[in-house]
Amino acid sequence: MANITAAMVKELRDKTDAGMMDCKKALTETNGDMEAAVEYLRKTGAAKAEKRADKATKEGKVFAAVNGGKAVMIEVLCETDFVAGNEKFFEYVKEAAERVLAATSGDGDVTAKAQELENDNLKELFVKFGEKMVLRRAIRFESAGLVSSYMHGNGKIGIMIDVEGTTDAELLKAICMHIAAYSPLYVCSCEVPEEMIAKEKEIAAAQLAGKPANMIENILKGKINKWFTEICLMNQPWIHDDKTCLAKLAPKVKVNKFVRWTVGQEL
Repeated sequence: MANITAAMVKELRDKTDAGMMDCKKALTETNGDMEAAVEYLRKTGAAKAEKRADKATKEGKVFAAVNGGKAVMIEVLCETDFVAGNEKFFEYVKEAAERVLAATSGDGDVTAKAQELENDNLKELFVKFGEKMVLRRAIRFESAGLVSSYMHGNGKIGIMIDVEGTTDAELLKAICMHIAAYSPLYVCSCEVPEEMIAKEKEIAAAQLAGKPANMIENILKGKINKWFTEICLMNQPWIHDDKTCLAKLAPKVKVNKFVRWTVGQEL
């Protein structure tokens, strides 16, 4: 049986970030073989992770990797805010986003591919932190213009936008910050589903019961237009000047699409 020294334990800890006692046990079980000990920790970590399959993962980080007109945003969840706030965990999320961007193509949901790519890395991360971790979702934008992103609250909220008609970095950042602050549901009124508009009109009309019919139509039009200023990015009062909106401020800017993710939000 090999003599397991403190230096060997430290070396294994440096390689894996696993706990001291776990490292010592791994070296003991593998008779001091460093590579075998690393593999042992990965295997036991995976087994422990399976036992934590029912644990809630509501903390985590959102991060976007952007390269011109191509970008990926991912959300990785963990069990506790303590791990979510760990710098090494955040570094992992950033690196994972870059890997997913490099290994995917096209535009849309790439969650399945991202999970496949990061499965082994998440197992290794469990060895470091001892918590269940999940790559919950991943989306990819491929734009004819530019993609911009903004992470708010140290990765608690993530914004990604696909924009044409501007390369102004400050304006792009402001649009992202606006979305983070005001949570629009649509880019513009033309995107709002007809059935949603009909429902809103029905609700508004019920509030106007008893008024003359010729008045109701004009009032309804005003109410719906006001509603558009609440739910549509281009029509909302602008984050830096509530007397204007993005449609008036930058009429040549075309926002093709956006996503706004909050860690742990209902899908």
